[in-house]
Amino acid sequence: MSLFPYLLDILKYTIAGLGIVWIAFYLIKPYLDRDEKIQLLEFKKAVSNQTLPLRLQAYERLVLFIERVNPANMLIRLNGPAYNAHELYSLIVEDIRNEYQHNITQQIYVSARAWSVVKRVKEDTLGIVNNAIRTLPETASGLDLSKTILSNLSSLEDNPYDIGASLLRKDLEELF
Repeated sequence: MSLFPYLLDILKYTIAGLGIVWIAFYLIKPYLDRDEKIQLLEFKKAVSNQTLPLRLQAYERLVLFIERVNPANMLIRLNGPAYNAHELYSLIVEDIRNEYQHNITQQIYVSARAWSVVKRVKEDTLGIVNNAIRTLPETASGLDLSKTILSNLSSLEDNPYDIGASLLRKDLEELF
């Protein structure tokens, strides 16, 4: 009695079994893939429902940041006439940096483009204030600094605060 026919039968059954498993896998695979995609979409929807309010709040806070560092609003809040120019300058720079630090975590929830707008507004504001203090004499009052800052701001062709706020609104509209 030869062992060869038994080995041949085992080989035939093994190949047939592997063929059936292969066919079954490729028949079931589309259903498995579809189920995986549905679960992924449900997960993304759940995450989106949780993060959308946070993203909206972040855009809201960044628009508020732009309004708060706008010299027209900031100078009223800081009440410049009571200080000399250098004291007011220090208060303004400190206020800008504090506002920025207070909102720095919002970059997690907004696009890179929106965050770059916020950084640009901060830098432009510091530039306007730095240019204004350089043009004043040492004995200048806070009122002189306020007038110079507002004059420099009004001489700009485009208001960076209006542009920044509109860019944030445009970026937010792209979410919907």
